[in-house]
Amino acid sequence: MPDRGGGPTGPRIRVGRPSRRARTLLMTLGVLAILAMAFVMFAGFWTDWLWYRSVAYSSVFTTTLWTKIGLFLVFGLLMAVAVGLNIWLAHRLRPPLSAMSLEQQSLDRYRMSLAPYKKWVLLAVTALVGLIAGASASGQWRTWLMYVNGVSFGQKDPQFHLDVSFYAFDLPWYRFLLGFGFAATVLSLIAAALTHYLYGGLRVTSPGARATGAATGHLSVLLGVFVALKAVAYWLDRYGLAVKSSDFKATDNWTGLRYVDANAYLPAKTILFCIAAICAVLFFATLWRRTWQLPVIGFGLMVLSAILIGGLYPAIVQKFQVQPNEQAKEAPFIRKNIEATRDAYDIDDAQVSDYTGKSTEDDDAKLRAAANDAASYRVMDPNVVSPAFQQLQQKRNYYQFPKTLDVDRYKDESGKEQDTVIGLRELNIQGIPKRNWINDHFTYTHGYGAIAARGTTTGQNPKGSPDFTESGLPTTGDLGTYQQEIYYGEKTEQYSIVGGPQKELDYEEDGEKTTSYKGKSGVSLSNAFNRAAYAVAFSEPQILYSGAIGDGSRILYNRTPKERVEAVAPWLTIDGDAYPAVVNKRIQWVVDAYTTTNGYPYASRTTLGDTTADSLTTNQRAVVAQQNQVNYIRNSVKATVDAYDGTVTLYEWDTKDPVLKTWRKAFPGTVKSRADIPKDLMDHLRYPQDLFKVQRELLTRYHVTSPAQFYSGSDAWQVPDDPTNKESGSVPPYYLSIKMPGQTAQKFSLTTTFTPKGRPDLGAFMAVDADAASKDYGTIRLLRVTGAVKGPGQVQSELNGNDDVAEFVRNLKGTDSDIEYGNLLTVPLEGGFLYIEPVYTRGGTQNYPLLRKVAASYGSKIVFENSLGEALNAVFGAEGSDTSEPPGDTTEPPDTSQPPATGDAALKKAIADAQKAYTEGEAALKKQDWAAYGKAQTDLQDALQRAAAAQSKAADDGKSDDGKSDDGKSDDGKSDDGKSDDGKSDGGDKKTDGADKGDKSSASDKAGDEGGG
Repeated sequence: MPDRGGGPTGPRIRVGRPSRRARTLLMTLGVLAILAMAFVMFAGFWTDWLWYRSVAYSSVFTTTLWTKIGLFLVFGLLMAVAVGLNIWLAHRLRPPLSAMSLEQQSLDRYRMSLAPYKKWVLLAVTALVGLIAGASASGQWRTWLMYVNGVSFGQKDPQFHLDVSFYAFDLPWYRFLLGFGFAATVLSLIAAALTHYLYGGLRVTSPGARATGAATGHLSVLLGVFVALKAVAYWLDRYGLAVKSSDFKATDNWTGLRYVDANAYLPAKTILFCIAAICAVLFFATLWRRTWQLPVIGFGLMVLSAILIGGLYPAIVQKFQVQPNEQAKEAPFIRKNIEATRDAYDIDDAQVSDYTGKSTEDDDAKLRAAANDAASYRVMDPNVVSPAFQQLQQKRNYYQFPKTLDVDRYKDESGKEQDTVIGLRELNIQGIPKRNWINDHFTYTHGYGAIAARGTTTGQNPKGSPDFTESGLPTTGDLGTYQQEIYYGEKTEQYSIVGGPQKELDYEEDGEKTTSYKGKSGVSLSNAFNRAAYAVAFSEPQILYSGAIGDGSRILYNRTPKERVEAVAPWLTIDGDAYPAVVNKRIQWVVDAYTTTNGYPYASRTTLGDTTADSLTTNQRAVVAQQNQVNYIRNSVKATVDAYDGTVTLYEWDTKDPVLKTWRKAFPGTVKSRADIPKDLMDHLRYPQDLFKVQRELLTRYHVTSPAQFYSGSDAWQVPDDPTNKESGSVPPYYLSIKMPGQTAQKFSLTTTFTPKGRPDLGAFMAVDADAASKDYGTIRLLRVTGAVKGPGQVQSELNGNDDVAEFVRNLKGTDSDIEYGNLLTVPLEGGFLYIEPVYTRGGTQNYPLLRKVAASYGSKIVFENSLGEALNAVFGAEGSDTSEPPGDTTEPPDTSQPPATGDAALKKAIADAQKAYTEGEAALKKQDWAAYGKAQTDLQDALQRAAAAQSKAADDGKSDDGKSDDGKSDDGKSDDGKSDDGKSDGGDKKTDGADKGDKSSASDKAGDEGGG
């Protein structure tokens, strides 16, 4: 070989070695780079551990971590050993060197180049497949924990008579093991075949035998293992038929066996299992026979059987036995599906009753009186009035309210429970006057206060605004004294560093108030190591060296309620709507959580993301699903998150749920007993919306229990689109205090409507008792409409075409205002259905919605009036039967919802009301409660006006007004055109007392405004 250095006459080039200093520097830099990468990977782990420890759920972190590590090591090692052992065995069984064919000569170069590195290649291949397999197995930690901790459901499936826990907990793990076995076998087979080929055990083009006896035996065993696993798969497929989804005319999401499954696929799977087992034995026999003949014949028989028995035979049964008489053949299986589905979604006890939809009461006065008690009509729509909260109670640009507010129940000053619209004044980081790192994360750290308004009345300043029961900054009102700082909320997504030398802005009102966080939540940043870890984890180097961080500094993150509950209970599915409640002088976020499974035999599946979506669903209010496709769901856990210190508490709710019992075994001590729920919290717990939406979607078909009727689909329903929302989407369910037929009092409920599939008229009305303190909590009542009743969309269309509405809209155009429709409430009333819809205006001088009108519809009549009381009077053609405020009435002075009473009784009542209002005003004045004082003055003015009216009527020789007169003005101050409607005198008729009433109303408004000031 020539001298590659240039030969004897050429100069020899010597490459100098780096100096010792350079080598040391390079080694140091290399070590530092490795340490830096290791620290970056470690920082995420360490900060997670610190966070779980800070919320006192470190056991969740360690349990999931060790489970993942265990699965990773076990299955990674099994895969590495399986593949590595077969590679080693194939190399060990290689034939001795012989005459080299062209094929072997071309492979020899690869063998020679591989020879020095055989061990390293073997280690690299086995390590790679082991890492991949281990990572895949670690993702099955939920499956493993459910398998080892599974408890019995106490129910057996109707086909195989196995406990439901077998399908929910055991079968998924068996399928994982089977899939892992197939993967290990296939990878081992490929690796062994390549090794045999590389070392001459297998030949493709060489003359003579294509495989040595050793290679034949080795590969036959692997093929035998594969076929044996296939036999196991056929056996498990038998049970899999009970949870198999398929297309079926009766329903889009059929799950379970049908006639063809029970009578064709099931015996076919059993036969195929036997054939596969025999075929596996034939493959194993090649260890002695050293021939492929029998196993190939057996394998071909298995494939042919799979085609004929597993495919063709069921198709013949379906075509010639089932289709000619499908309804009768499928009836027993439809019945099983109905029963399982109704049980899995907890709708089996739904009370379905026929309801004509036509009024059974002819007396208008009795209907009007019944309307007072039928419901607490919520005219403050939480989906509309958020901008009013924002405009009137935001106070500072760095505060915000959610787009959709929440409905809860609080007691008024008389101790009576009332529906309340509530929202928290949360931090809006985008509204900070000057954005920088210190302001974003140290100064502006929290929101402040809960704002609440009556759901059934309106305020007077301005008229039509929310009637606040808790307002101001700091807030005052009916909620009393409570911790108002909000460090954890739905809008609080950024991290904050609190408790250190940097002061926080508490709130601004008559000067800037500062504070320093006193809670125990968050992770301490007092030591440099934690600061470095968070600097890396959050990609924020200033955390490491900022002087604003010192002794006592704590970092708060994962601050949304749903985020925190999902983190401490990763086995739960989280409801999309967390809502706040003031409990024991603290603001608590209440989060409903579900246990689910996809393995309930015969129960049809649903997709949570699709089923729980409606016209109001946003990313903030979307369900957080661990498993999107489910066929079993329970609201098993009620969770709370403290808005100040972030404490997460999980309470058991469904004490019978076997899935929850399983997870409590896996994570002992994480869920408290239902008996530990405080009484004050129980008063605010309610039936969750997402569960209700899942159940109503299932009830569109599964309210039917007759297989024949279910198959025909003649009584199928659908959830209608929201007629009040311009965006497409299903109508959302509404929380409403309502009295269903047969009930003696109103119950806080969650309600919805159905329309017949493909038709717009009303098909059914559904309500569930949503009050957690009620003994009837969770009772579903369905009113199946048997007559022709207008559906929500039809009512909205009629309202849009109403002459009064058209005129109202025309008048609004001159003021540059828009009309906004509120929730269209449906209320069963005396055999019929009453529709109530608040109507708001927005624009002009105010850029937030104010309640201006209320529409009502009953039977064929639809009205559009200034208040709820007027709307009820008009739709029934009768005044209210008493002088008390109807539940849910709007309190506009003068209270036009109050029916005018006559005689001495009316005068005495008015005088008594005036005395009461005066006394309440004096008491409020002493307490300097200006909101209560303003309300008392409004009530006093109203009582005095009613007293004057009663005295005037008593002196009027018995003359009575034959109908309510219009005051001649629309709410925006424009004059009506003089049209008379349903006996109401038009505004231009000076002979009526409408103008007088209008003057009194103006005077009352003025008095109310002054009182409110």
